[in-house]
Amino acid sequence: MNASGSLLRAPLLQDSSETPQEESSTMVSSIHSRRLKYLSLGVLVLQTTSLVLTMRYSRTLKEDGPRYLASSAVVSAEVMKIIVCTLLVFMENNLSVRAMKQLLKEEIVSKPLETLKLAIPAGIYTLQNNLLYVALSNLDAATYQVTYQLKILTTALFSVSMLGRRLGFYQWLSLLVLMAGVTLVQWPTGSGGDSEQKVLSASTQFVGLMAVLMACISSGFAGVYFEKILKETKQSLWVRNIQLGLFGFVFGSFGMMVYDGGRVTQSGMFQGYNKITCTVVILQALGGLVIAVVIKYADNILKGFATSLSILVSTLISYFLLEDFNPTGVFFSGATLVIAATFLYSYERRPASGSAVKV
Repeated sequence: MNASGSLLRAPLLQDSSETPQEESSTMVSSIHSRRLKYLSLGVLVLQTTSLVLTMRYSRTLKEDGPRYLASSAVVSAEVMKIIVCTLLVFMENNLSVRAMKQLLKEEIVSKPLETLKLAIPAGIYTLQNNLLYVALSNLDAATYQVTYQLKILTTALFSVSMLGRRLGFYQWLSLLVLMAGVTLVQWPTGSGGDSEQKVLSASTQFVGLMAVLMACISSGFAGVYFEKILKETKQSLWVRNIQLGLFGFVFGSFGMMVYDGGRVTQSGMFQGYNKITCTVVILQALGGLVIAVVIKYADNILKGFATSLSILVSTLISYFLLEDFNPTGVFFSGATLVIAATFLYSYERRPASGSAVKV
């Protein structure tokens, strides 16, 4: 073993310099990696922006007939998520139906306690998805996008309390900046107009704000809880999403029948569905799965850029196309603070070069 090891090491010591072919392959790999990062940035911006804008548009669109039920859309998204994840598991098992059945039986049916652990985050995610519809029915897309960044705060606090994670100085500072930015965004403006209309607008914004705040809390807790489960057990991410989807379908269906049971019985579950509604369902179902794949190639700085671009795009489209948003100086100040906090939270202080070199 020692002789073979020395023989293997000898050529490595002799050929320490890279050949032109190796240099070119390294350069190609670097260019490919860079393209994947920028592609990840584009996908993240497209996903986060398109879902918010289409959901807002679908909730404010005036059409003849009943509007689609948000609870129905949540259930439909869970069903689609289960189908997509099942196909991904099928592909992971070399397109073998028998192997896929065996895996799902072993991981879901044969481990009921492990499966039941997913009931808590699934129920919270279902609540969160319904809250997002309430929020975007009462807030414009730009205000929603900025305010929803409070999930960074809730996720950080739950990470500290549940996972024992320690935050650095810049992260704590970013959380304070984040709260200040969101406060400015939600600061009431002294615009003129009918007093009755102002009261109605204030009450509508309050409902939307409460929905976003509850969604941030639920998102932070469910995300950290799900992360804790993933760290404790070694299991396919797609299998875990199937388990989440199954519980989400059960909870979502129960909520739909409790709150919208009468309308479902009268006009059916898919009342008011159109192309925009189907787009919202698809984006909501695939959104989390796309992000799970994209995060593999995107670092924290790129995620910060994605958040910033998404806020800017949402603001522009809300103002020029949806025409439901009038930006103010206070809003832009708050949005700038939120974007700065996003970058600051992902900032990692590196040791000085002099201290890094030690003999």
